[in-house]
Amino acid sequence: MTLAPFLDPSRALADLKELRALTENADGAQRLAFTPTWAKAREWLSEKMAELPVETHTDAAGNLWFTLPGDSEQSLIIGGHIDSVPNGGWLDGCLNVIAGVEIMRRIAAEYDNEPPVTVRLVDWADEEGARFGKSLFGSSAFSGNLDLEEARGLCDRNGISLPTAIAEYGIHFESVKDATRETKNAAAYLELHIEQGPVLLDLDLPLGVVLGTCGVERHAISFHGQAAHSGSTPMNRRKDAFLAAAKMAPEIYAITERHGGVCTIGSCHTEPGIVTSVVESCRLTLDQRHLSAPALAAMLAEAHAASERFAAEGNVTVTWERIWQIAPVPFHPQLIEFCDHAILETCGHSHRLPSGPLHDAAEVSRAGIPTVMMFVQSLHGISHNKIEDTREDHLLLCVQAFDALATQTMAWILAGKPEV
Repeated sequence: MTLAPFLDPSRALADLKELRALTENADGAQRLAFTPTWAKAREWLSEKMAELPVETHTDAAGNLWFTLPGDSEQSLIIGGHIDSVPNGGWLDGCLNVIAGVEIMRRIAAEYDNEPPVTVRLVDWADEEGARFGKSLFGSSAFSGNLDLEEARGLCDRNGISLPTAIAEYGIHFESVKDATRETKNAAAYLELHIEQGPVLLDLDLPLGVVLGTCGVERHAISFHGQAAHSGSTPMNRRKDAFLAAAKMAPEIYAITERHGGVCTIGSCHTEPGIVTSVVESCRLTLDQRHLSAPALAAMLAEAHAASERFAAEGNVTVTWERIWQIAPVPFHPQLIEFCDHAILETCGHSHRLPSGPLHDAAEVSRAGIPTVMMFVQSLHGISHNKIEDTREDHLLLCVQAFDALATQTMAWILAGKPEV
């Protein structure tokens, strides 16, 4: 596939390196949302976009918008997030935004600043949720799904509340859901992201189509037995909560083998937690993810049944507490086809895969806007770490393929979004 006129992926790569030099230290990226380094990164982004005839504003939730008006008010939105986790990687989030900058440059040049449809670039506020423990702040305000009561009570490790922190950047907390106004005339949404995992790496493929974001079931499972002296209590008389809990580890692997998806026991806490006592209580945290809602429900049901079985075998009891839940978010079938075609044209091979991590794209899709994501391979399969990286030739390819996806999507919008 020949490079589109006016598109310069190497310019995007240079911008990424410039941002890395501006906002990273020896420990990695430091663009934590609602901090001075994040604000510096946004100022840098605005300076880049000032070279184009775009309208720029920040919405009620702090999302930063750049709009190139077109002959049609129907808009293609390209989105990403410039914020990072502390000591994060150089590409997580900002690749999405910088690729969008380059595509906006190409469109403005190709159409002499008057594209057939309106094109918008958005930098979502606080996708990572690293400071306050709540991801997708800006995009969930945009979709109308932000839980204001929950968000109002969030504080960082220094006791600063979310409403107080965002007020320093001109965001009035009680008005953040006014960001839903930005959904007007939104016809399609595209997002590019590093994979953050090893699937494309293991397949030796540079790019992949994201089918959607997985649903999540996250629970605490507590087994309750009886504390007893570890020296004087015979093995057959014990009510060992840990014994029952330990059987869950191989079981969740068996469950995922049957259904796909992923299951993780992320923590285990025992009481009384001393070497001279049989464990009285053992609390596990279980995270289950799948793109299929029925499969996710089956995984949860089987984990419940297994816990009851193991509790009965050990003469202990078990209780469950839901920590968090979100339904799977499948992406738009037509945009998936366009994304697949763009990748095949660019590098000859494509692969379709779900996203285990959540992304802003999920919230945009929940707002009823046709959405798709493209993944580019992650070296080491690692993200949220300073060693996060992607081959430079793959970065150039992803900008090219993402631009091809934007071109197809614009034509689709202009044609009235027919099912092709």
